[in-house]
Amino acid sequence: MSAISWTEADETRTAAWHSENATPPPAEVHVADDRMKADTAYRLAAKGTALLWRGDFHNARQLLRAMDRRIREPRGSQGTPAQTFYRHRQYRGHRARVLGRLIVVLGDGYDLDLHRAPDVRQACTEAYGPSTGPVAVAFTELQGVLSAHQWREKGVHIPALDASVHPHYGVFSPIRGEYIDLVANAPLPDRTDTAFDGIAYDRVAFDLGTGTGVLAAVLARRGFDRVEATDVNPRALACARDNAERLGLADRIAATTTGLYPDGRADLVVCNPPWLPGRPVSAVEGGVYDPDAAMLNGFLTGLTEHLRPGGEGWLVLSDLAEHLGLRTRTDLLDAIASAGLTVAGRLETRPTHPGPERDPDLLADARRREVTSLWRLRPETA
Repeated sequence: MSAISWTEADETRTAAWHSENATPPPAEVHVADDRMKADTAYRLAAKGTALLWRGDFHNARQLLRAMDRRIREPRGSQGTPAQTFYRHRQYRGHRARVLGRLIVVLGDGYDLDLHRAPDVRQACTEAYGPSTGPVAVAFTELQGVLSAHQWREKGVHIPALDASVHPHYGVFSPIRGEYIDLVANAPLPDRTDTAFDGIAYDRVAFDLGTGTGVLAAVLARRGFDRVEATDVNPRALACARDNAERLGLADRIAATTTGLYPDGRADLVVCNPPWLPGRPVSAVEGGVYDPDAAMLNGFLTGLTEHLRPGGEGWLVLSDLAEHLGLRTRTDLLDAIASAGLTVAGRLETRPTHPGPERDPDLLADARRREVTSLWRLRPETA
């Protein structure tokens, strides 16, 4: 693990450095407290200096908000929709880097020695594992850890389950429930036989990229005897297992990390890939951005060889990328056809967003027009 060093009270001090988005340790660290003005903090952070906070916890939050107001993004569309979107991504990256330079040191056992600081020990243990000594983290990252802990404690109510799922830190939270309702209500593949190659079998579903395990739970509740759930994120696998246990479905859901597809074949394969092509900069963004559409294409090209006769693949995908000029509908249909698949049907719904007006003009307009679809796919020879 990398480390940072700084001078405080005429003494050189060090601490391990941790960053969930792989930000390198700052080369220059300045000790800051309640006396620091927002203009000074912004100027130092913008040029790359980290500010090690020693003041009041709540004042650190206020300082961050004041710094944020000094980071301005141009409004309106500039160039093509894709160019405007990428400029927005650049702004978000710059903003994250600047605000991420306000840092704190967590002591042994994740003790946070700041005035009016909450007890962060349990939240940090859930996110990072057992403490191995003092560690420096961005204050924004710590806020994310605390927020994730609250979500984990409270849970997210899922009407389709009439129960809650509990997201873990670093796992995308299913707060947009429209895609869950699509999976809960879509007609299941019409299977009348009870044997495969002459051998009786259980009805099996695959949930690719399971995240919290919410879709795996929905499929188990819909009558599948076994649901194989996969994910490349170890935190997601632990989260899916935890939720399966909470919901009393642990005997029917197996969360594994065998790759995108588990071994064998299934009656139904469900995939809800990240809906925007692009590179994520954090574990949570892995639920939004799919580099080079790798997961989408991997699902399509591998589907036929993982389906039982009469089975279907369900692709749950937003068309937000189409409205942003990042992918066309023709691109998607061509990818489906190239994989030897045909569309047996499509269900759609319009997602609700908490406030697209807060986004730049292009993103707000795209989100107002967004449609999420469940594409029912079958092999062409089926």
